[in-house]
Amino acid sequence: MKLPLENPVRVIDCLKSLGLTKYEALVYIALLKVDSATASEIYEISGVPRASVYTVIDQLLKKGLVSVSQSAPKRFAAFPPEDAIARLMGRIEGDVQYTRDSLSLMYRERTSPGSGCEELIWNIYGIENIKKRLIHLISGAKQEIRIVAHPHIITPDVKQKLISMANHVRVEIITPHWSEESPSPKKMKVYIIKHPDISREIDKVKDMMAGGVCIIDGRSVLVFVGLDEVDAVALFSESEGFIRFFVRYYNLIFDWAKKAI
Repeated sequence: MKLPLENPVRVIDCLKSLGLTKYEALVYIALLKVDSATASEIYEISGVPRASVYTVIDQLLKKGLVSVSQSAPKRFAAFPPEDAIARLMGRIEGDVQYTRDSLSLMYRERTSPGSGCEELIWNIYGIENIKKRLIHLISGAKQEIRIVAHPHIITPDVKQKLISMANHVRVEIITPHWSEESPSPKKMKVYIIKHPDISREIDKVKDMMAGGVCIIDGRSVLVFVGLDEVDAVALFSESEGFIRFFVRYYNLIFDWAKKAI
């Protein structure tokens, strides 16, 4: 394994990731190689332009990475790497905490009652992309999953995810067909509604119009139509009006499903 100073570019990049500029990293590394140095000596051993040396030293002093003597001319020395890295990490952790608190405050203000929100509705195209989003939504459920869907949407991987989630949340599924290889979890309810007879004139468009609705925790909705890469399209939203509309739609289908049993 190579020693760090045998790969100076990587060491400089690492110091930059900890908040130093390239010149600050060069000066700090140069000072580690000597007991102390004047500004002129730092220029000679670091490769930093003479006009930039004092500015860089001032920044390193503020960051607590070097010390300065009261002699004339002034001499500068680097603090040990253990102390320097600890100071840099402390600054980063402080910035992280400040950023987290500030962003959290912004988010709470946006989501607080009465703050208002934009009614965003997202488009998703292609059946594979729709299935990926469906599985992602199902995986994030905390309380309940409600789905009314064409059986072609409930592919084996979607079905397996639903079964695994039913061990933790309530799952309702309304579909024309459901093959059950093994007993379903107690929290899973499957309601079968057979398709009505379709006239020959519109039979060719039945797959294009097939689709469904998935409601997660009453807080997000994915509604989709079509079964192939060309025609399949979905809308996803967490807006209140969108959710309210499709929750009412789902409840109508659900009541119908229960009566059909």
